Amino acid sequence: MSRKKLSRRQFVAATALSSAALITAPYVRGAYAAGKLSIGFWDHWVPGANKASTDLVNEWAAKENVEVQIDYIPSQGNKLLLTTQAEAQAKSGHDIIALSTWLPHAHAENIEPVNDIVEPLIKQNGDVNGTVKYLGVANGKWLGVPACVGSQIKGPCSRIDLMKKHAGIDVQAMYPAGEAPKADAWTTDAFLKAAEACHKGGNPFGIGLGETSDNVDTVGAFFLAFGAEVVDAKGNVVVKNDNVRAVLEYYKKLMAFLPPDAPAWDDASNNKWLVSGRGSLIMNPPSAWAVAKRDAPQVAEQCWTHGFPVGPKGRFAPFLPYYWSIWKFAKNKEAAKRLLVHLSQPDAIEKMVTASGGYDLPAFEKLTTLKTWAEEGPPKGTLYHYPNPHKHQILSISASPAPPKVAQQIYTQATLTKMCVRFYQGEPMEKTLAWAEGELEGFMRS
Repeated sequence: MSRKKLSRRQFVAATALSSAALITAPYVRGAYAAGKLSIGFWDHWVPGANKASTDLVNEWAAKENVEVQIDYIPSQGNKLLLTTQAEAQAKSGHDIIALSTWLPHAHAENIEPVNDIVEPLIKQNGDVNGTVKYLGVANGKWLGVPACVGSQIKGPCSRIDLMKKHAGIDVQAMYPAGEAPKADAWTTDAFLKAAEACHKGGNPFGIGLGETSDNVDTVGAFFLAFGAEVVDAKGNVVVKNDNVRAVLEYYKKLMAFLPPDAPAWDDASNNKWLVSGRGSLIMNPPSAWAVAKRDAPQVAEQCWTHGFPVGPKGRFAPFLPYYWSIWKFAKNKEAAKRLLVHLSQPDAIEKMVTASGGYDLPAFEKLTTLKTWAEEGPPKGTLYHYPNPHKHQILSISASPAPPKVAQQIYTQATLTKMCVRFYQGEPMEKTLAWAEGELEGFMRS
C-alpha cells in the first residue's frame, strides 16, 4: 500500500523570509506573468492531503494573477504513468507533471531543465540525498524539482510488544524518540535472528518476494548492505561476484522464516499482514500504521517505525522520490517555475507534511525534523525516525548504482527478487547467476 496507498525544526522566521526573498527574486511578477497554468499532480491517497496542495497553489495564483487548473491523477491502474507517456508522445498536456523515481530519466528529452530554481532551493533548504540526484539529474541537468508530496522511505515498522516478546529487542530503546539511534547492534545478523525468533513465536516478519515495488525496494536495500551490485555505475554486468553470492545465501536463510506465500505478495500484502496482528515487522512507509489507527488501534499503538539493519557494506534504506517536472512543450514555463519555488518554501512543505500525517518526505536536509514526525501517534514519537533525521542510514533505491535506464528495467522486472526466489527454491547458485546475467545483458541491449 505504499505509493498507491497512508501516511512525514523549522527555520528562524527571519532566515526563512530572507532566503525566500532571495530565491524568488528572479521571478517577480510582471505584466507578462498573467496567463494560464495546467498542473498534473499525483492524487494523494491520504484524505485531506490534496486540499493542502490546492490551497497552496490557489494562494500563489491569486497573488500572481495566473489562472490555474489542477488535475489529481491517481497512480492506481498506472493512470499517472499512462498520462505521462501520452503527454510525452503527443508533446502536449500539462505544464507541470508529477514524476516518480525513474520517470524523469525516462522522459529526459522532453523535460525542461530546472537548475536555475533547484540550485537556489538547495542553498536555501539544504542539500538533497544521493538518490534524489541519481534519479533527478541527467548530464548535469535537473529534470525536476524534488517534491515533498509522494516521496517516502520504506523502512521497518515493528511491533514493539512482539519484538520484545519473541526476539528480546526493544525497538523504542534502539530508536528512541527525539534522540539519535542506538542501533549499532541492529545488524543483518541480528535481523535474521529476530526473524527466526518471531517465526518460532508465531508472528513472522512480513517481507514479500513478489514483483511489485515494496518487495523490490526491500531486497534492493539488502543487496546494497552486502555491496552486491549486479550492474555497476559504468553499465558493466558484474552479477557473478562474491557479494551477490553472500546476499543470496542470506536471503535463503531469511526466506525460511517468512510467510510461505511471500513470493506471491503484492504491495498490499505486507500492510494487511501488520494490520491483521499476525506480523512482528514489515518494510513500509507509515501507511500500514495509519490504516491500523483506523481499523486496528490495538495494533497501531504497538507500532514503531525505525531504521534498517546494517550490513557488511553499510546501512541502506529505500527512498522513492517524486519530482515536479516541467515539459519542454509547456506553454507557461516561467509561471511554472515560480509556482514550484513557492511550493518548495519551508512553510509550504510543512503544510503538506502535516496534511499527509507525516507520510510525505521533503528531500531537503534542513526539513527532516518538522514537528509532525515527533508528535504523531499513538504511540507518540512512532514516526520520529521515519525521515532519517540523524542521517544514520544511506537513502537508496533498488538496482542502483546501475545507469538509471538500465536500473529501471532491473527494478520493474524484479530481477533481484526473482534471483532470491530461484535460489531459495533449490536452483544451484551458479545457475541462478547465469540466468541473471542473461537477463541483465538483455536489458543492456534493449
